[in-house]
Amino acid sequence: MSETIKIDVVYALAQKQEIVSLKMPVGGTARQAIEASGLLQKCPEIDLSKNKLGIFAKLTKPDTVLRDQDRVEIYRPLIADPKEVRKQRAAEGKVMKKGAGESDAE
Repeated sequence: MSETIKIDVVYALAQKQEIVSLKMPVGGTARQAIEASGLLQKCPEIDLSKNKLGIFAKLTKPDTVLRDQDRVEIYRPLIADPKEVRKQRAAEGKVMKKGAGESDAE
């Protein structure tokens, strides 16, 4: 009997989180776990050539060999660049401070 490991594959959507637990042979990769999970069929928007992957929130490559109890995470693309959002907020804050009294006059 070949040795197996237990893996969780996770894909977080805006409203819910898909978690699939599975057993796979020792030496299996993150890509093989995702393919075995059925999430590619259930969530057709997942594209392994574009979506980033992680194991316990640490970025990883699809060919990474998994260890027992690993949690493979499929990340969705960012809607907005966090750095740009912070810059915009900061710029809006400066504008509001400069013209704080003018907006009431309109």
